[in-house]
Amino acid sequence: MNQKVIIIGSAWPLRGGGIATFNERLARQFQAEGDEVTIYSFSLQYPSLLFPGKSQYGNEPEPKDLQIKSVINSINPFNWIRVGKQIQKERPDLIVVRYWLPFMGPCLGTILRGVKKNRHTKIICIADNVIPHEKRPGDHAFTRYFIQPIHAFITLSEKVFTDLRTFTNKPAEVVIHPLYDNFGEAISKTEARLLLNLPKEERIILFFGFIRAYKGLDLLLKAMALLKQNGIMIPRLLIAGEFYEDQAKYDALIDELKIRDLLILKTDFIPDSEVRKYLCAADFVIQPYKHATQSGITPLSYHFEKPMLVTNVGALPAMVPHEKAGIVTEPTPEAIADGIQRLYNLGEDHFLFHLREEKKKYSWEVLTSAIRSLAAE
Repeated sequence: MNQKVIIIGSAWPLRGGGIATFNERLARQFQAEGDEVTIYSFSLQYPSLLFPGKSQYGNEPEPKDLQIKSVINSINPFNWIRVGKQIQKERPDLIVVRYWLPFMGPCLGTILRGVKKNRHTKIICIADNVIPHEKRPGDHAFTRYFIQPIHAFITLSEKVFTDLRTFTNKPAEVVIHPLYDNFGEAISKTEARLLLNLPKEERIILFFGFIRAYKGLDLLLKAMALLKQNGIMIPRLLIAGEFYEDQAKYDALIDELKIRDLLILKTDFIPDSEVRKYLCAADFVIQPYKHATQSGITPLSYHFEKPMLVTNVGALPAMVPHEKAGIVTEPTPEAIADGIQRLYNLGEDHFLFHLREEKKKYSWEVLTSAIRSLAAE
């Protein structure tokens, strides 16, 4: 039976750091299954004082195949009540709400309390994080407020599922982060490097995504210094993503380590239309996280069939079988340097069969099926 579905979370024209991309891809999956879908996004997502990047907005064209209403103001309680009443009257069969930051708890929790008064709509939360990477006062109280009107939860890793259980015993299921398959098909490494004006023959590894402390770029920079010191096998490191914290400390570390000659810095926001160029240009993708729940970079790497190095934190090792889809190391510069050498010693072709087998698990149909099952309960 076709349903009326509303997704609450970031969408165009917001950049969203992967969340907007996820929501739009999920909307298309529901549409492909015959549902009527609307995304309720933000007119104001973050106050400018709280936003760490250069701009909250992307420059991609408006998606013509999606219905997006940018109406939620994250800091205006009168708006929350008004939006809640609006969605309540629409009587959707299903709401899928994204939760990634306790700051959003009061806003989304109030909207959902209003919706729930219609005694019809089932509310399923996809929780990226329950306990945030960067903790702030009020996190627990905001999350508890948000959780109250939710009927059931999807988490994208066992770690978040465990965190969720410290707040609630409501129905919940773990679903592997689906494959980002909406960035186009892979292009050859030669073509990608030509488009990005990168050297054709050099070894290049990639750090991709917003630069935040927990993602461990400093560990990777120190690993690069060790590789340079050892002089055995020295790739270039392509850093592609916007700084979401103070860039100056990274610049100081780079100069202290004397590795600027090994780096290719593309530290502006990477629009969706450019993503595949960076993934396809690299030999390997490096995720040197200090702590993590899950990472959207992993399914992105699977889509483009790029072997990965991940650190032994959160759900990352479970998503990247060691020496099959990539290399798992401890989150230290020494281990990361050894892991990079191991990637090159094994070679890209070693990983291809396993990458292609693993990526079959990353299905959007699995996610929508889990959402429907939880709603039916």
